Amino acid sequence: MIRSLRVRLMLAATLLAVLFMLALLPAMQGAFSLALQDSIEQRLASDVTTLISAARVNNNRLQMPAQLPDERFNLTDSRLLGYIYDREGHLVWRSKATQEEKINYKPRYDGRGNEFARIRETNGEEFFVYDVEVKLLGGQSAAFSIVALQPVREYEITVEGLRENLYLGFGAALLVLLALLWIGLTWGLQALRRLSQELDQIESGTRESLSEQHPRELLRLTGSLNRLLHSEREQRSRYRDSLDDLAHSLKTPLTVLQGVSEDMAQKPQERDQAWVLQTQIERMSQQISYQLQRASLRKSGLVRHQVRLRPVLQSLCDTLDKVYRDKQVRVAFDLSDQCYMPIEQGALLEMMGNLLENAYRLCLAEVRISVRETLGGIELCVEDDGPGVPPDQRARILQRGERLDRQHPGQGIGLAVVKDIIESYSAKLTLGNSPMGGAAFRVHFPGG
Repeated sequence: MIRSLRVRLMLAATLLAVLFMLALLPAMQGAFSLALQDSIEQRLASDVTTLISAARVNNNRLQMPAQLPDERFNLTDSRLLGYIYDREGHLVWRSKATQEEKINYKPRYDGRGNEFARIRETNGEEFFVYDVEVKLLGGQSAAFSIVALQPVREYEITVEGLRENLYLGFGAALLVLLALLWIGLTWGLQALRRLSQELDQIESGTRESLSEQHPRELLRLTGSLNRLLHSEREQRSRYRDSLDDLAHSLKTPLTVLQGVSEDMAQKPQERDQAWVLQTQIERMSQQISYQLQRASLRKSGLVRHQVRLRPVLQSLCDTLDKVYRDKQVRVAFDLSDQCYMPIEQGALLEMMGNLLENAYRLCLAEVRISVRETLGGIELCVEDDGPGVPPDQRARILQRGERLDRQHPGQGIGLAVVKDIIESYSAKLTLGNSPMGGAAFRVHFPGG
């Protein structure tokens, strides 16, 4: 499918122009052919008139001068042929050029006056014929058919030459027309291209809203998009403020419950209840943190973020190296310095932090991070050389956000947040085997 509007319009205009030219070409050829035949008829009529003016009748016998006023009748190699027949159709005179031609033409003296026709001889040669019936010659009563003929071959050569010139002329005109159409469409679609550029600037975060310097037909669209952007920003701001308020409002009762559980733990007879209360408080705290992260890390609808990946990875690895100092984990980067990910900074930190923390904890000594650009988008892979994940456990991990080393409910929050972040950006998380021997988490971001 052609996705460019300019190309689609150009193809449509080209198709219409070609169809118009193809329809116009036969009409032009037909009009020229008719005009040329009319010219031939008029010229043959003039030639017949020459013969009539030169003819004389003496004692009911036709007399023609040795030299006619039109030199073509006097030449033996002329392509103009002249014949005169009597009422009974007998040939009574012929021009010099007819000596080498055998024309089997029989005039019909039927009172029509004159007739223009096209005849074909037995040898396949065709002629234009102009036949005039004469009743008076030189003021005397007479009955003759005066005929002038011209070969069709010259006419066909002329028409063929015209056809070639028409093809060349129409082809050149079509190219010029297409060039003008392309220039016109390029100029006419500048407004859409400018709108597209402004949308790209909004997606990249370098522009707040669309300008009003657009054609009248697009102002309603740009106005609606600006209102949508403004509404989205206000909604996200209110959403985050509400989340902050919720976190602060829940912090105080959880702190009170934490103090109560610590007081209960000091009494031997209430230690079991204190342990249960402490467990539930921790679970509530984790669930609250998880839901807050899940809600706050949703991508915006119109803004397309691009975050450079290597500085984020370097910062996270430096922190994890300190946490897992005893392991001496080696981290290998297989990505370019200018590699960007289509995700918010906070969401990228949260996602990679959880994936790398899992890789550091489960690896033996090595972690590898790679990025590949494919036809479908970008694929990010985090691998380790640990024990890996059994195939029968992978679906459960990806579905519920768990790790096999977690034994208590709510402990698998990290990977659950990763899965929610990935899904919010229309990406896909898969889990497989790594050539290093451990697990390989792959995140595929779609292109566009």
